[in-house]
Formats: sequence, C-alpha cells, structure tokens
Amino acid sequence: MRKWTTILALLFSIYYIFGQNTVGTIEISNDVAHGYTLFTIHKKVYLINNCGQVINEWTSNYLPGSSVYLLPNGNLLRAGYLDDGENEILIGGHGGIIELFNWEGDIIWSFDYSDSNYRQHHDVHPLPNGNMLILAATIMTYQEAIDAGRDPNKLTENELYNEQIIELEPIGTNQGNVVWEWNVKDHLIQDIDETKDNYGIIAENPRKLDVNFLNDWDDGNNWLHINSIQYDETRDQIVISSRRLSEIWIIDHSTTTIEATGDSGGLYGFGGDFLYRWGNPLAYRQGTQANRQLFGQHMPYIIPEGLPNEGKIMIFNNGIGRTPVYSNILMIDPPITSPGNYIYNSGSSFGPVTSYFSYPDSAPLEDSEFFSAIVSNAQQLPNGNILVCEGREGHFFELNSLNDVVWDYIIPVNSNDGSISAQGNNPTQNLTFRAIKYSLDYEAFTNRNLTPLDPIELNPDLTPCNQLLGTTSFEDRSFTIYPNPASDIIKIIQNTGEEINEINLFNISGQLVMGNLSSKEFSISSLPTGMYIIQVKSNNKIQFAKILKK
Repeated sequence: MRKWTTILALLFSIYYIFGQNTVGTIEISNDVAHGYTLFTIHKKVYLINNCGQVINEWTSNYLPGSSVYLLPNGNLLRAGYLDDGENEILIGGHGGIIELFNWEGDIIWSFDYSDSNYRQHHDVHPLPNGNMLILAATIMTYQEAIDAGRDPNKLTENELYNEQIIELEPIGTNQGNVVWEWNVKDHLIQDIDETKDNYGIIAENPRKLDVNFLNDWDDGNNWLHINSIQYDETRDQIVISSRRLSEIWIIDHSTTTIEATGDSGGLYGFGGDFLYRWGNPLAYRQGTQANRQLFGQHMPYIIPEGLPNEGKIMIFNNGIGRTPVYSNILMIDPPITSPGNYIYNSGSSFGPVTSYFSYPDSAPLEDSEFFSAIVSNAQQLPNGNILVCEGREGHFFELNSLNDVVWDYIIPVNSNDGSISAQGNNPTQNLTFRAIKYSLDYEAFTNRNLTPLDPIELNPDLTPCNQLLGTTSFEDRSFTIYPNPASDIIKIIQNTGEEINEINLFNISGQLVMGNLSSKEFSISSLPTGMYIIQVKSNNKIQFAKILKK
C-alpha cells in the first residue's frame, strides 16, 4: 500500500507544503513535471523522484569534476576529480578523470585526461554517436602568450590557460581516440603589436577573442574560466560559457580539426571562429558596461527541438559582481536567418538587446535570497516548466508558466564529507554543480526497476505525499471507472457535464504505459496484471484513481 500511495504522490500531487521538512522535498503541487532528477554530490550520484525518493544511485571513488549525465542506454557519464599530486593546472571545477557506469553501478570505462600540460575541468558532454566532448585547460607558455599578442604587463603568472575541447571516442575499458579538437588560442585577436599575425581592429572582428580583455578580473592564467560546454544536435553546434568574460559563445562542430583552427570551413563558413556571442559586447568593443547582460553565468544551452521554446537559449545568470546581488534565469531568442545562421550587423553587437524571458522578471531593489555566486543551471522541461538548480545552496525548484514554484527540494548531503542530514536539520555545505530532470518516457528507464527507495535524508517525512491518496474521494470525482477490477475493456463514465480532455495510464513505478487516450473506452488486455494509476484531465482539474488489472 505504501508503494501505491508514494507513486500516486509522485504523479498527481495536489498542492502541499511540507511544514516540518527542512531537507528533501519541501513543496510539491499538481503542476510539477513528471520525471526523475539527477545530480552528483561528494562521491555519489542520485536519481530521485518528485517526493525525493531514490530511484537509483551510483558511487564513484572520486569527487565531482563536475558534470554528470544519464545516457539513453541507461549508462551514467560522470567527470571526477583526479588528485594525482602532479598536475600544475589549478582551476575551479577541476576534474581529470571521466567514468562510465552501467545502470547497476559498475564502472565499464574510465579515462584520465590530466597531466602537467592539460586537465579536464567542469564539463563533459555526450554525443549521439557515442563519443563525448571534453572540456580541458592547456598551458600556453609565456612566449606562446606573447606570440599571441598578450600584453606582457598582463602576464603576472608567466603563462595563460588555453581552453580546449576534444571529441573523444571511448575504446575498451580505459582508452580513447581523439577524433576532433578545437582550441580558443587559434581564434585570438589583439591590437597592441602589429608585427603579430593576429593583429587587427577588435571592433571589426567580433568572431575572434581579444586576448587582452579581462573584464575587470585579475591578469592571472585562468583568464577565461570556461565552465560549460553544451551540444545542439540539430545544428551541430557547441555552446560555451566563459564565466570571467561574462559571455556565451557558439562554435561549429561540423568542421574538421584543421578547419576548426581557422576562420573558414564547416557548415556555416566561419571555421572555428565564433558563430555567435552574447552577454558582454564590451568584450569586442561594441558596447559599454551598461550593455552587459551576463554576470558569471553557467550552462547556456540551445533548447532542443520538440520542447517549448525550442531554438532559444536558456542561461543561469549567476549575478556575480552586480548590485543589487541576485541571480536570474534568462532565455534569449537569437536573431537568425535559418537555424544555426545567426544575424550579425557590422558595427553593432550580436542581438538580442533584451531577453525573451527572465525570472525574476525584473531586478530586485535590494539583495535577493535567490543568489548562487557559482555553479547552477536552469532547464526547460517538456510541460513548459523550468527546473532551476541554485547549486551553491543545494536547492532545486521548479517553476510553472506563471513563475510559481511547484516543486522545492533541498539536498540533504554534505558536499565536503558526504554525510547525510536528518529531517529537521539545515545543511550548510550541500553544493552541487547542476541538476537535470529526465521525463518518465526517457529511453534509459525502459525495462528498468524503478521502484522507489527511501529518500536520501535520515528520518524522512513522507506524510504529505502519502496523504495525497485521500485528497480526492471516489464520491468526489467527476468520473467513475467501470469495471474495476478489469481484465479487458474499461470505461470512464462521467458523473458531471465536465468535458474530459486527456486520459493517461501509469504503472506503479511511475512509467507511462498508455498515453493521451482520446476515447473513454479502451482495452488493458495487453498489460500485465497488477495495480495501475489512471489520470483524467479536464479544463479545471487533474484527477486520479487506481485500477486493478486482473
């Protein structure tokens, strides 16, 4: 009975606030998107349902390095922090090892990408062909930096970090083959030394990066601090985030490695130069501080086809360095002539001038509680909601179309030592890099055991979720199911004149087994015997009931 009530709570919750809860699921409503949320903290990866119950977990020997993804085949891709004691590259979000786990938690592949000259950090990203993109920092020596036009007065650490992206084909259990590469050092411009090959007018070359622009940061080696790479399959493009320069860049992945070093080639004709950039036009001298829109942002990405707002770019704008202090979620709609072909008018900045969407919709008058100086992300969900990870606080929340919070969750795990908080305590160190929510029909969940386990926190309180079964009595519903139990045909009989818009059937593990049924009479003869949950949507309400297939 407990399994039934818990799954019912997951799928069809009526609005509740967990008055006693301080960790785990704090708030849930009937507008929450159905799905499972993935995140990594300390040496664990958790997949949880909307009630905070664990659907699956994985354990690594390494701290995060920093991203994690659940692949369509059910494998888990995770970057880890490799403390080899010899690496000279010191950068936030440093990793060094990439691991693949199967659904059962076994390591099936691992790969070190770390030595004295290069180091994976922050992000890796799976590709549809089974390869992966790896973000790494490599060292430019003092002389290489000078040759690239760096002002010697801005080389206090006598080196620069180049940012590199490689595409790696996994081989065997611990090998990989680099099949593609891009480096930011190939796309630099400067205007202080006309004897150098990359000398030019910054404002007339917006597709290249000014090697001497620091955006008011110090002149240390980590001058770019790229913290995210995301891939768009439709356009074959990569979206990059430079935290320090407060810009996002889009580059062409269709190029060859040779083309990626230059300014021609590929589907869009610009080689490895920027196809698009946004957030801080001062970086290419087509604006001022007043035109700056981004402040230390994380995980910009192109919303995939088939989702609400497809083709737009979602960004978690951390807000570091601005007054008042606050974070916000932005969505921008880049001007294009066709998908992937971005409009740029000479002598101006890349558009748009304003965002398409913002949460909050305007700047607060004073410092806000919604502020994560580091990490974090936002994700467009299939039902139109937006999942927000306020990563520094270990805080996830989901917004509906009215920007109302319909799900609220606090991670009960200490990111420093992995210890678990008990319900009633307030964790102080529960930082996570990002959170990703996967829909119930995601391929990875096919034929998996999705029976919910206990929540992560100690002494969990699931009372509000368990009470949801009794929130709508049989007599109060506007429909009747007949027969129930049933072996074949079942009918939905309306008790009122209210029109039914949609009928869905789920198994007790939360998987959709029959969706968007248009008829009020249908067969369940092909389903295994057992308990099911029926969801009935009308204009004004979402109702549910249990069905026994005999």
